[in-house]
Amino acid sequence: AWFAGQVEGLPEPMASEVRTWFEVLRDGSTSAPRSRPRSRTTIRWRVRSALPVLRDWAAAGHRSLREITRDDIKTALPASGSPRALVGQALKSLFTVLKARRVVFVNPTTRIRTGRPETRQPLPMNLTIVQDSLNSSDPARAALAALFAFHAPRPGEVRALKLTDVRDGRLYLPSHTIVLAEPVRQRLAAWLDHRANRWPNTANPHLFINARTAGRLGPVSHGWINHTIGASAQAVREDRILYEAITSDGDIRRLCDLFGLSVIGAQRYADVVNEPSGSPTEGHN
Repeated sequence: AWFAGQVEGLPEPMASEVRTWFEVLRDGSTSAPRSRPRSRTTIRWRVRSALPVLRDWAAAGHRSLREITRDDIKTALPASGSPRALVGQALKSLFTVLKARRVVFVNPTTRIRTGRPETRQPLPMNLTIVQDSLNSSDPARAALAALFAFHAPRPGEVRALKLTDVRDGRLYLPSHTIVLAEPVRQRLAAWLDHRANRWPNTANPHLFINARTAGRLGPVSHGWINHTIGASAQAVREDRILYEAITSDGDIRRLCDLFGLSVIGAQRYADVVNEPSGSPTEGHN
C-alpha cells in the first residue's frame, strides 16, 4: 500500500517496471543476480531517492525506463556529495534489477561513478540523560541505557534480541559475543523480573517487549527504544565507541573486537581521535 501511494501518477509501463524492482527489494531474488530481501529502511530510502528522478522523466514525456539513456542518468544525478551517492545507488539498483529481468535492454548506469554518502563525524554527547536513564526506576529504561552505554550494540540488534540470547552472563549477538558488565547484568535481571510479573503469559520471544508487542510475536520499534531511553540509542552507542577509541588511542583492532565493527567502521572513530587539533575528543565525558 505504501509503494502504491509512492508511484501513483507514474505512467505505464514505467510504474510496473518500478514495481518489479520494489518486489525484488522486498522479497529478494533466488535467480541471478541473487539478492537478499532489504530492510524496510533501505527500501524506503531507495524508492524515495529514485522517485523525484522518475517523475522528472515522466514529465519530460518518457513512458518507459527502456527509453532512458546514459545522458539522462548523468543529467539526473546531483552534482556531488550524499545526494549524488543516494540517487546514484537507487538508480543503479533499479536498472541492475530490470536488466537482469530483461525488462530493459541495457543498463545506462554502468560505469557511472556516484561516490559514497558523506559520513557524519561521531561526536561525544551530553551524558546527563544517560546517567539519569541508568539510575531510572523504570526497569526497561535502565536496562536499555546500560546495554548501549556499556557495550554499544546496534539498535537493530537490541530490537531482535531473544530471551535465549542472554545467558551465562553473556550476550550473544550475530556478529560477536559480549561478556556483560556487572551493572548491565543487574539491570537486565531487574527488567526480566519486571517482564515476567507484568506479562506472565506472553508468547513473545523477544527480550524487550511493551504493552503493544506483549500480545504479538514481533519486536519493539526503534522509536520505542529511543523514547524509553530518552535519547537516541545510536548516539549513545557512538559515544561509547568514541570513548573506547580515545582511551585506546584509536586502536582499530580493539574497536572491531569489542563492538563487532568492520575495519572501515572502526576507522571512522580512529580518524576522530587522530585529528591534529580542534578535535571533539577534547573534554569528552
